[in-house]
Amino acid sequence: MTNLNSNLHVVARVFLGLLFLVAGLGKLGNVDGFAGYMASGGIPAFFAWPAVLFEILAGAAIIAGFQTRLAALALAAFCVVTAVLYHFVPADQMQMTMFFKNLGLAGGYLLLADAGSGAFSVDARKG
Repeated sequence: MTNLNSNLHVVARVFLGLLFLVAGLGKLGNVDGFAGYMASGGIPAFFAWPAVLFEILAGAAIIAGFQTRLAALALAAFCVVTAVLYHFVPADQMQMTMFFKNLGLAGGYLLLADAGSGAFSVDARKG
């Protein structure tokens, strides 16, 4: 792997991981509000805390390059599920934009799952 590719893997991991790390940390201040939003999509409110912790831990794992393939597959699935449950509203252009944004993110996570973490990662150090 060239240095450029290794550097690009780090940048991609940071960008893809920050999205969920920052989102999860932001939800810590209002988990009850997030639980209500989850319930509006048919997901029981008691899943709010696990979802917030998942976002934080999976985002951090992607950034660090730790268990990258597993974290990326989990986030890809998360993006598809949330796209379908919360954003597939054909009559609402903004929600459809969010729907396709989530699908695009899922595609990015699938590429990361395929490519792996790259040279500068916890996974690479573990061998």
